[in-house]
Amino acid sequence: MGKNSKRSNSNSNSDVAQSTHPSFFIGSSVIPIINKLQDIFAPLGDIDDRFTGLRLPQVAVIGSQSSGKSSVLEALVGRDFLPRGCDICTRRPLVLQLEKRSAEIGNDSLEWGEFGHLPEKRFYDFSAIRREILAETEKEVGVNRGVSDKQIRLKICSPNVLNITLVDLPGITKVPVGDQPSDIEARIRDMIMSYIKQETSIILAVSPANADLANSDALQMAKQVDPTGTRTIGVITKLDIMDKGTNARSFLLGKVIPLRLGYIGVVNRSQEDINNNRPIREALAYEEQFFRDYHVYRGLSDRCGIPQLAKKLNQILEQHIRNVLPTLKTDLTSQLVAAEKELRAYGEALESKGERGAMLLNILTKYSEAFSSEVDGKSQAMTTKELSGGARIHHIFQSIFVKSLEEVDPCEDLSDEDIRIAIHNATGPRNALFVPEVPFEVLVRRQIARLLDPSLQCLRFVYDELIKISRACETVEMQRFSELRRRLEDVTARFLRDDVKPAERMITNLIDMEVGRPQSDNDRVSSAGTSTTRTWGVTSLFGIRGSSVGNSSKRHAAEVVHDITLAPPVIQLKNPPLVLRPGETETEYQVEIIVTKLLITSYYDIVRRNIQDLVPKAIMHYLVNHAKRNLLGTFIEKLYRENLYEDLLREHDDVVIQRRTTAEMCNALRQAVETLDEFVADVSTLSSSDSMDALPNFSNLSSNSNSKSST
Repeated sequence: MGKNSKRSNSNSNSDVAQSTHPSFFIGSSVIPIINKLQDIFAPLGDIDDRFTGLRLPQVAVIGSQSSGKSSVLEALVGRDFLPRGCDICTRRPLVLQLEKRSAEIGNDSLEWGEFGHLPEKRFYDFSAIRREILAETEKEVGVNRGVSDKQIRLKICSPNVLNITLVDLPGITKVPVGDQPSDIEARIRDMIMSYIKQETSIILAVSPANADLANSDALQMAKQVDPTGTRTIGVITKLDIMDKGTNARSFLLGKVIPLRLGYIGVVNRSQEDINNNRPIREALAYEEQFFRDYHVYRGLSDRCGIPQLAKKLNQILEQHIRNVLPTLKTDLTSQLVAAEKELRAYGEALESKGERGAMLLNILTKYSEAFSSEVDGKSQAMTTKELSGGARIHHIFQSIFVKSLEEVDPCEDLSDEDIRIAIHNATGPRNALFVPEVPFEVLVRRQIARLLDPSLQCLRFVYDELIKISRACETVEMQRFSELRRRLEDVTARFLRDDVKPAERMITNLIDMEVGRPQSDNDRVSSAGTSTTRTWGVTSLFGIRGSSVGNSSKRHAAEVVHDITLAPPVIQLKNPPLVLRPGETETEYQVEIIVTKLLITSYYDIVRRNIQDLVPKAIMHYLVNHAKRNLLGTFIEKLYRENLYEDLLREHDDVVIQRRTTAEMCNALRQAVETLDEFVADVSTLSSSDSMDALPNFSNLSSNSNSKSST
């Protein structure tokens, strides 16, 4: 009995396959290419997240819960193999690859299934396939009726199928049932949208005829991503249980919701048929008889029945693959180049101390060379959009430091009153016969001292730029080692801070030398006022008052005392106020004031030019050039130690994972490119010999078939 039943089932399914015209097997040499690519990328998980822009052509099957999706898929295969129930049956995307194989006479094992997670294991018992789908689903999402976007991959090889690849997605549900998550509808819709929004996806929208077809969930979702209907096929199920007096003829003709790929109407097995294990061959025979007897659907034979659906899917998917194949090859090649570049950036895993030492020295050397190149303007990554590196340092010296000093007026904060008071104070109780030098010395020293702050600020600006340069010199290899990057930044910052100190001392000394501090007693001046030993600084302009001046002062003081003893009684005057200022109308010392200002300005300009020249030189010598010369040596001294290799070159776990993942990507992409290269000749031959129209023109095929069936 079982043997006869098996033979009958096989023969019936063969009849289904034979009912399709041989000319429609055109996809047999191209669709398996996509199947092989899917198998190559399957171990990587969700390739859409890993490869930007890489989308493999596929048919996404969508529909509401209990729309008859599972029955349609089983009818295409000719076998019962999908989980059944009153709740959500499909809880994980099922990638179903149907591959036609030639029938072998005398071979009883003509059909089998093979799961992606169980390679090399063939399932000849299709009820075992159903149990494996259930087990794999529950392993991922449990038994609480939740859903997951992790795919289950199933390949079915049979002489009774056409080459088609479909993705069965969870049915759209409205209200959570039992233990289903409260957001079950949103999660399912998001999952469906992630598949159908891709331009390379053909949408198979399944809608039951006994519901409101105009408000079909599947058609509405398809319209959101495919508003013109250029890549959507409508499938109307359960035509045999529509209300009496109604039919789906207008829908099948595309008069209600037009789809450029058209509609196919089918008759499903009822739940009672499924419960009673009614063979699919009997259901297909019933479907064929239904369309033959129901006069409304006469003349629409090309739009009715599972065999027509299989044929249409095969045609459309074949043409679709051929249309996207050139772009797919380009995408794969560009992704391979990008993945190989990323893999090179991660470098090889370091095993021995020798490898670690060589890697560390290489990184330190490249970092130091990049630092010097950036300062010298020889960086290969030079930008044309803004100043960078050494050009910014030059800008600080010339456009900020020098320019700012040139704009300073040394007398802007010295009023005539200030100079007059200084002259009064310098002359003491006597009138000045010449312009006194003391006011000049005091005032010009104060102005020269003002040069110290901008000079030190210039030093700080250059230091900040060197820190920026050091951070911009991160090599590709340093991205792998976070601890090394941190230690390099720390050593560099400390090294530059240490270089700032001698530069700061030098700048301070330069200002002190120009100010001219009080000289020692060894500096003598002649009675004519010329110095016997040359001195530098402000005091050298007038000379230093030596011991002769001091002796004269002492003699004059004695004479004053003698005169006081002989003077008449002193007239008592009022005590002067604590703060004494010249009268408002005083006009004394106008010439002296002008001369003093000229002297201050002239001497300040001399000192300013010296400082403008020497401060940048000091900064370059003590900070910039010293860093270029000695940075690598400091790195080697501080970091190039065997006991630090492991800590400095310890990779972050994310880097290890990314290297492994990227290597897997590269291998998969290489295999994919090789696969396409192997088939390129066949595709070219197929493209030149085939006269099939583009996707939007399938309606022409339908109209031709319709005219034939009507005759």
